[in-house]
Amino acid sequence: MGRASVKENKNIYFRCREELKLTREQASELLEAVTADRIEKIENERSLPQPDEVYIMSDKYKAPELCNFYCANQCPIGKHYVPEVKVEALSQIILGLVASLNSVEDKKDRLIEIAADGEIDREEFGDFQNIRKELERISLTVEALQLWTEKMEAEGKIGEQG
Repeated sequence: MGRASVKENKNIYFRCREELKLTREQASELLEAVTADRIEKIENERSLPQPDEVYIMSDKYKAPELCNFYCANQCPIGKHYVPEVKVEALSQIILGLVASLNSVEDKKDRLIEIAADGEIDREEFGDFQNIRKELERISLTVEALQLWTEKMEAEGKIGEQG
């Protein structure tokens, strides 16, 4: 049995493996397609993981947040387009969503005014940008809810009853 690491600043892949109390050798057996040496290189940031490796880790570690982390931070294309979503408590996600929805509700009439002529002029642009940012917050909150749901399903904490 391996000893616990005392390393500080462990990356997300390292932390997910350790949460399952797996050695790198045990993780390699679980992951099947990823060797213990490869896991060590990824965890010590000497090599970036490949998308298929992240997908396997995400599935086997029951950690869907790994895919979002990879896409938002390590994928050359994704890091320009995919926002990082943090797994939060359900209550935090829902409260954030309600707050954003209320904010957009208050701005709905202004958005209709801006869009009525099919153009956004200089006087409208600032308001439009503020509304667009609030809509992005809603989108991120929905993504957080999706990630929370995937995590709970992977851990067997929610799902079909029957």
